[in-house]
Amino acid sequence: MKSKIKAIIISGALALSTFFISSYSVAFENSLESENRPEIIESNLMLVNKNNSLKSSYKPKELVIPNISFDTSATKEERLMTPNSAKAIEKLFKDARKDGINFLGMSAYRSYDLQKHTYYNRIRSVGKKEADKYVAKPGKSEHQTGLAIDVTNKDRWFVKSTAEAQWLAANAHEYGFILRYPEGKENITGVSYEPWHIRYIGKKVAQKIYDEQITFEEFSEKK
Repeated sequence: MKSKIKAIIISGALALSTFFISSYSVAFENSLESENRPEIIESNLMLVNKNNSLKSSYKPKELVIPNISFDTSATKEERLMTPNSAKAIEKLFKDARKDGINFLGMSAYRSYDLQKHTYYNRIRSVGKKEADKYVAKPGKSEHQTGLAIDVTNKDRWFVKSTAEAQWLAANAHEYGFILRYPEGKENITGVSYEPWHIRYIGKKVAQKIYDEQITFEEFSEKK
């Protein structure tokens, strides 16, 4: 009799354990899109980082190619952006030219599959430790939102000391963009300083982030 009771208890415990594991798995999957609520997923304020992921199937509702100059290495897919961000980057490039600054688009939208390809190619090239400093894992890249773009200059040498990088850091917010991975904030963004990577979030929020010298993560926590 005792053995039967023990078997029943064990069986029940296993069933309960399976239930909790299954529930946790569902919760984990949901947490991968913690910022992907219907009212945010198609907005400019979608936070995507190591802790806030996008599903592999996610793609912006509409993507267009902005009328800007691109580096010849940019694929057709990498030239795509959401309509609002495309319009903003066109004006940014145009006004920069008036100041003698000439940008080239390098990489804007990247699908989950393209990001996966990019990430693993970088690992093969420099190793995982170095790759993780600059390339996001698939599903954790802002490029998948269609709101981010990497830019460069004619020399393909875009570092803090260049005139292009300085102009971008000082003016991007006026067009609704932020320098997404600023210097000295690596412990917050989880990404090394990237003077070439800007993210469209709209003028109002971009101005706030610029004025307060905070990251998008810090802004999102305050919301």
